[in-house]
Amino acid sequence: MKHLVLLGGGYGNMRVLLRLLPDKLPEDVTITLIDRTPYHCLKTEYYALAAGTVSDTEIRVGFPEHERLHLKYGKVTEINTVDSKVILGDGSEVEYDDLIVGLGCEDKYHNVPGADEFTYSIQSIQQSRATYEKLSNLPSGSVVGVVGAGLSGIELASELRESRSDLTIKLFDRGERILPAFPQRLSNYVQKWFDANNVEVVSKSNITKVEPTMLHNHEESIPVDVCVWTAGIQPVEVVRNLPGEKDSSNRVVLSQYHNLPDNEHVYVVGDCASLPFAPSAQLAEEQAEQIVDVLLTRWKGGTLPAEMPKIKLKGFMGSLGKKQGFAYLADRTITGRIARLLKSGVLWMYKYHNG
Repeated sequence: MKHLVLLGGGYGNMRVLLRLLPDKLPEDVTITLIDRTPYHCLKTEYYALAAGTVSDTEIRVGFPEHERLHLKYGKVTEINTVDSKVILGDGSEVEYDDLIVGLGCEDKYHNVPGADEFTYSIQSIQQSRATYEKLSNLPSGSVVGVVGAGLSGIELASELRESRSDLTIKLFDRGERILPAFPQRLSNYVQKWFDANNVEVVSKSNITKVEPTMLHNHEESIPVDVCVWTAGIQPVEVVRNLPGEKDSSNRVVLSQYHNLPDNEHVYVVGDCASLPFAPSAQLAEEQAEQIVDVLLTRWKGGTLPAEMPKIKLKGFMGSLGKKQGFAYLADRTITGRIARLLKSGVLWMYKYHNG
């Protein structure tokens, strides 16, 4: 029997399972999924959990069941590609014939003093729970600083505004405008929403130091009661320690078949993979589709295509609270209620197909 091991139950490996189970998995292959939690977490919704607008159970999906799928829970501490085994925190080892690494990412603090020690995070469900507890217990009038005005920071700041109208919220953005890589119309819409809802966007910011109750932006010291960090990500340490080439963001450089260039049995999916797109759930799923095609071809002894198809993304969607949103789909900007409904519909469909 061949043994396929999946590290991490995120969007990429969930798509692998959806493709292989229940009837596409070859009879001579078994799967072991290793994750820290006994369910798939909807990471795209962590901002809402942290803000207190959804419950924990709303952003969890159970793993599929199959007689040749085995679930193992624990933290991966080492990937030994020489001996083809994975070492867990309790010292146990899991051997593999093929491995798909989808362990996700963690915050990148850009060497800002105090950022790792004095900020809260929404990179894991455990961290999002802790952030929710801290934010929900703040007294009225407290100041919350959100560092990083990418999609996560925007959604967290807007959702927190709807959850806690009594808080002062400051969103720190390095750029001159929100979401500078997208059309001006989209940026203007998001900025107007923040202006109308009393969220202060601090443009051209550069956080140089974080203290327990203070953010240092350039030469200015800004009092805050809580700081949430959404200003960058990097692969988790065990992936950064993998042998081979990494890109400037420490993501693993892969062959066109999504495996390590010198090891066709080790694949990397999602936030840890060096791809010509920003990390996203959609990207992880599209990459997983190709990995499954490659695996099935190799398992059958077939010939891989000389060139893999280019990954194409449909666009992205974001929310501004529960009633408004924004999207960029097929080179078109969509804003308002329709964009929010689109995002809610995509989430419902995902849970329907994976639940």
